[in-house]
Amino acid sequence: MHPGTNGPSHHAGGVRYRHAPSLVRRRRVLLVGGLAVLLCLAVLLVLAVSGLRDNLSVEPLRAGTVDRGQETAAATGALNVLVIGSDTRDLGGRDTGDRGRSDALILVHLAEDDSRVDAVQIPRDTLMDLPACRDTGYGASSGGRGMINAALAHGPACSVVAVEELSGVRIDHFVEMDFDGFAEIVDALDGLPVDLPEPMTDPRADLDLPAGAQTVDGRDALALFRTRHAVGDGSDIARLEHQQMLLDALAARVEERHLLTRPDMLYSLLEAVTSAVTVDEHLGSMREMAALGARLGAVDPAEITVTTMPWGAAPSDPNRVVPAEDAQAVFDALAEDRPLPAAA
Repeated sequence: MHPGTNGPSHHAGGVRYRHAPSLVRRRRVLLVGGLAVLLCLAVLLVLAVSGLRDNLSVEPLRAGTVDRGQETAAATGALNVLVIGSDTRDLGGRDTGDRGRSDALILVHLAEDDSRVDAVQIPRDTLMDLPACRDTGYGASSGGRGMINAALAHGPACSVVAVEELSGVRIDHFVEMDFDGFAEIVDALDGLPVDLPEPMTDPRADLDLPAGAQTVDGRDALALFRTRHAVGDGSDIARLEHQQMLLDALAARVEERHLLTRPDMLYSLLEAVTSAVTVDEHLGSMREMAALGARLGAVDPAEITVTTMPWGAAPSDPNRVVPAEDAQAVFDALAEDRPLPAAA
């Protein structure tokens, strides 16, 4: 079983929920290209405004002592970056001290020659034998059978170990985005235009929006991002497409606001971005972050591919998923710096 290819599309006047397979490539280009531009702008401003540098949180990529001579530089070579979407703070923005669970996991591969970017979404409900993980400040984990999103409770290093165990791909860097930071970013952009064909309600996500064109603030945009019961069949797979649509809309919003001519808005946006992002100790270097941003910006948009890990229902629980037989071929392509299989 695989997720359908049809999904919500981006529209110039806002976000619309319509089936438009022909727009899938454009949505992927907007998402990755927009993030690359934002990263480059962030690096330039952080270098110029030292106060923003202190906003960026840094945590270990792996437990234990790091051999600085073995770290992977972002300036050269093939790179695998784990993007983690987390839910670690309440809606009011108060830090609870709880790492929470990962609501999104995307394994992003940048080819050695910068010729392409391949990204694989990993469903949060993926069941696996979680590996043991040493303490990186949130307690050690003995591992065991569970969903992959549970690994983040013990820190991003444990999510890295879990994804490496699942995929066989060595991860060089991670970028964790707090979902409450998503709300702050939307507010810094004066809201996000959406066009809903029908009302959307989900008390569990604090979502209650009418139908029609509207501009939602950060709180409502976050509720749209979190909801799973108001989209599709209520599954995590349906929410993956929904979240991609919202990220595409966010990237388009960044583009249309012409931030380079609005330094006040640009500063507010980048303050929100740097406050919401946690990176590994190597990527925390401005030099490394700038190198990665430059490489992403050099990729031909036509060579950006985003897919979801091939999956099937878990035999032990139909509400959970496990990798399908052809998932390993997808992960092997990332590990060996080859384009994704055509079937993906």
